[in-house]
Amino acid sequence: MNIKNFKSFCMAALLALSSFEAQAQDVIIRRNTTTTTTTTSTTTVSKPKPKPNKPSPTDFPGQTFTANGVSFKMIPVEGGTFTMGATSEQGIDVGSDEKPAHQVTLSSYYIGETEVTQALWEAVMGSNPSNFKGTNRPVEKVSWDDCKSFIDKLNSLTGENFRLPTEAEWEYAARGGGKGQGHKYSGSNSLSKVAWHIDNSGYKTHPVKQKSPNELGIYDMSGNVREWCQDWKGAYSDSSQTNPTGPTSGSYRVYRGGCWGGGGNLCRVSYRDSRLPGSSAGDLGFRLAL
Repeated sequence: MNIKNFKSFCMAALLALSSFEAQAQDVIIRRNTTTTTTTTSTTTVSKPKPKPNKPSPTDFPGQTFTANGVSFKMIPVEGGTFTMGATSEQGIDVGSDEKPAHQVTLSSYYIGETEVTQALWEAVMGSNPSNFKGTNRPVEKVSWDDCKSFIDKLNSLTGENFRLPTEAEWEYAARGGGKGQGHKYSGSNSLSKVAWHIDNSGYKTHPVKQKSPNELGIYDMSGNVREWCQDWKGAYSDSSQTNPTGPTSGSYRVYRGGCWGGGGNLCRVSYRDSRLPGSSAGDLGFRLAL
């Protein structure tokens, strides 16, 4: 083989080798691409699902309890933030003790579907102090101190921790909690739709659950009988609060809500008043909290 032919042979061999290397490189690239795609697909499929949110009290129906054969229902109120006091829809009837309006944040709790009835009171206490007798009428003529005695006995019977609602809890529930529509009264701007008051009561109490409930399914918070709360009476502050319980001491305990003898100005959701804890009246009862 001469020199010229040898050079031609070498050039042909180099070209063949370069082509082989290019094909091999292409195979490697395609294999790597396939591997990467497969790996990505596998990672996507195996991604963990998000954990479900923790259930809130309002995911469940109200709880029914029984004491000595008498049943009563507690309604869940999911915690939230609201404006307490003299909000705009309360109009010109607001008292100075309803001011200033302020932000309150509450944890979740339960509150009575109705006021404590005479049937439940008698089942626990063995007597009935009410002026207007009737099994399903709200108990009245009970002092704040009487209510505490009743609750102590009820807790012994049921093993629960019932209590009076705080003033803030009472108002938040009366306003419909997080479902509230901004009504002047509890559940409506029409007082007679949701309450027994001076113009329709015949000057007496009536069986519970005869009027429409509010947005949470709670009855009679603007009428029938006023309701004791846990707090001592005190002045409002304009600062935001979380789970307020009122002053640490005082002379008068707060009561809330309208009654059979009250006019519309006294049946509003922000209306508040107070009495000595040992006093009682025929238009004053209570409801439970838990």
